[in-house]
Amino acid sequence: MATLSPAAFFSRSSSLFSSSAAAALIHSSVSLKSNPTSSRRLARVMSVRASISPDSPLEVCAKASVTVPNRLGDCPFTQRVLLTLEEKHLPYDIKLVDFAKKPDWFLQVSPEGKVPVIKLDDKWVADSDIIAKSLEEKYPVPSLETPPEKASAGLKIFSTFIGFLKSKDPTDGTEQALLDELTSFNEYLKENGPFVNGDNISAADLSLGPKLFHMEIALGHYKNWSVPESLNYVTTYMKLIFSKDSFVKTRALPEDVIAGWRPKVFV
Repeated sequence: MATLSPAAFFSRSSSLFSSSAAAALIHSSVSLKSNPTSSRRLARVMSVRASISPDSPLEVCAKASVTVPNRLGDCPFTQRVLLTLEEKHLPYDIKLVDFAKKPDWFLQVSPEGKVPVIKLDDKWVADSDIIAKSLEEKYPVPSLETPPEKASAGLKIFSTFIGFLKSKDPTDGTEQALLDELTSFNEYLKENGPFVNGDNISAADLSLGPKLFHMEIALGHYKNWSVPESLNYVTTYMKLIFSKDSFVKTRALPEDVIAGWRPKVFV
C-alpha cells in the first residue's frame, strides 16, 4: 500500500474542536437573537466544523503503475478523486491494485474490478462522479462546486479525443471533431476563464484536467499531434492545471499513460 497525504498538521485538525470549543459555541448562541452579526459568524464556524477532515485517512483504491513498482497508475478518473481530496486538504491512503492480477480483497470491495473506489462512512463507494459529489456534500469547505450552467464546459473533449486516438482513417472527421470541441472550449475560457468557474478552480477542472493530460500524452505519442497554438486559452488552461501542486502529486507517469492507451490504439 502506498500513502499519499496532505501536510500532517491538517490530518490532526479533527482534534481542534474539543469539548471546550463546543461549549463556547453553545454559550455564544445565547446572544444570537440580539446580535445578527454573531449569528452569521456562528453559521460560518459551524460550516467549517462540518468539513473538518476525518479522524483517519480515507482509503482509496487505485490502479498501480505497470512501469515502476509502487507508483500510481494511469486512470484519469482516479486522479480526479485524488485531486478532490488534495484540494479539500483531506488525508488519504492509496491502496495500489495490480490490474494484471486483481487481488480477492479488491474484488470484494469493487466487484466489477474498477477504480476508483473510496471508503466513506464504512462503505465502499465507486464512480468518480458519485465520489466527487459525496466528498463535496460531506466536506463542503473549501467548496469545489461548479455552477450547473458551467458544468458542461469542455465535457465532450474526452470522448472526441478517444475517437481520434482510435481512428485509422485520417479522413473520417475524428480529428476535426476534437478540434471543434477544443475550439468551443477555447472560446468559453476566453469569456469565462482562466478556469471553468472563473478565477477559482472547481470540480469541473478536476475532472477535465486529467483527461487533457492523457490527451496530450497519448496523441503526442501515437499521432505526433498536439493542441494548436492558436487555441491559446486552452493551452494556458492546461499549463495552469498541470502545474498545480495537487496535480503534480497525483499525476500518472507518461510511460503509464502511453501503456494504458495502447490496447485502444492497436485493436
